[in-house]
Amino acid sequence: MTALTLSTAGAATLRADALVVGVAKGVKGPVLAPGSEAVDKAFDGKLAAVLATLGATGAEGELTKLPAASGLKAPVVVAVGLGPVPDKEDAYDAEALRRAAGTAARALSGSKKAGFALPAGSVEDAAAVAEGALLGSYAFTAYQGGENKLAPKEAKSKDSGPKQPLAEVTLLGGKPRDKGYKAAVERALALVEEINRARDLINTPPNDLYPESFAAVATAAGKEHGIKVQVLDEKALVKGGYGGILGVGQGSANGPRLVKLAYTHPKAEKTLAFVGKGITYDSGGISLKPAGHNETMKCDMSGAAAVFAAVVTAARLGLKVNVTGWLALAENMPSGNATRPGDVLRMYSGKTVEVLNTDAEGRLVLGDALTRASEEKPDAIVDVATLTGAMVLALGNRTFGIMANDDAFRTSIHEIADEVGEASWPMPLPADLRKGMDSPTADIANMGERMGGGLVAGLFLKEFVGEGIAWAHLDIAGPAFHEGAPYGYTPKGGTGSAVRTLVRLAERTADGDLG
Repeated sequence: MTALTLSTAGAATLRADALVVGVAKGVKGPVLAPGSEAVDKAFDGKLAAVLATLGATGAEGELTKLPAASGLKAPVVVAVGLGPVPDKEDAYDAEALRRAAGTAARALSGSKKAGFALPAGSVEDAAAVAEGALLGSYAFTAYQGGENKLAPKEAKSKDSGPKQPLAEVTLLGGKPRDKGYKAAVERALALVEEINRARDLINTPPNDLYPESFAAVATAAGKEHGIKVQVLDEKALVKGGYGGILGVGQGSANGPRLVKLAYTHPKAEKTLAFVGKGITYDSGGISLKPAGHNETMKCDMSGAAAVFAAVVTAARLGLKVNVTGWLALAENMPSGNATRPGDVLRMYSGKTVEVLNTDAEGRLVLGDALTRASEEKPDAIVDVATLTGAMVLALGNRTFGIMANDDAFRTSIHEIADEVGEASWPMPLPADLRKGMDSPTADIANMGERMGGGLVAGLFLKEFVGEGIAWAHLDIAGPAFHEGAPYGYTPKGGTGSAVRTLVRLAERTADGDLG
């Protein structure tokens, strides 16, 4: 994990590999953002003009490197675009700061230390820069850089292997002795460490991450952070009647698990339950996915990774709220033991489900977990899942959908996601789509109308939520795994989507504002 420190040192005197400054897009060219004053002075007040000569405009995502002027201890200046100049001085959008810091951190991979002289005049700005820089510094290198035994000895070097992330971020303009700033940095470190752990889990190959090994990771984290962890293995699932989880996992040599993580606070007045879809690999089962759709299916446990990260973060921050996480873990594989289209499963709730498509498996494991979570009567339940391709078609690759049984709760989740910089959109649960899941054989089918498939899946899940409990469903199928080039603080691969939203919901609930 990249180290993060607050410093009162001036940008001109900081010894680092690079200095990062912000540039906004003005009407007549690039405009330097607050924090860059000392660097601009070293350029005799002409830094903006030099950047303009180099083609910089201040557009979001733009990055320009240039040699530092004499008088600066760092050899390189990195100017990163913040987008349009804000209407009010210093009123830079938090997400713009996160993305700019992330862009700079990615560009500085392989460096030991960088000073970030981006706007940090408020605790909120400093927190955004810290989050962005730490998120942008992420790299998944666990499976790279191994020794090549066939290479000649002279070709082997300690410098070989993948480029490592930026080692240290020094946040300039902050106030190290200010309680607010210190708390913001500590929160950013805890939050991003857990987001990055979720990213690691998502990126881990499915031959190493399967239900049992995922459960072991959760158990170890529970011991480290004082979280009670209970793991239901196959025998316990059979005894408990978890037909949905067992039905999905029965085709695999790696048996399913249901993991409960319970963080409690002695002064908590509210309880939240987070439920995560944890399909560690999804082949589609007997309803096998077509070629070209299998390669990234290690990411189908992103919802469980998000829930796991959120519970651990809540524990690390000591939030005054009880948070229980449910990881519904299974591997969906075709075999002689696999569930067939046409089979009927009896869910944990007692409801029977006719399986029309074994590739609609996420709703089956979530159904069991939602019912189990409901038994404890939490104040609210939020499930997170890479559930449907239909949601990607509707909202694209960067936005997750929000469905709920309570309009006010759905609105609250949407506002929270917007606040923390996660793109989301509220979606309806049209009652007329429920009829499409009627089954002549069972209480409900796991498939309905093709059009509006993401909403159909939400309606299916709603059937397994207890009466009187506020519930929201986050379909993160689009933003959970990024296959394109990195941008801002978003890497290629697992992103940790929804973790920030869940953590902020927990924080709001701890403060007495459940929504």
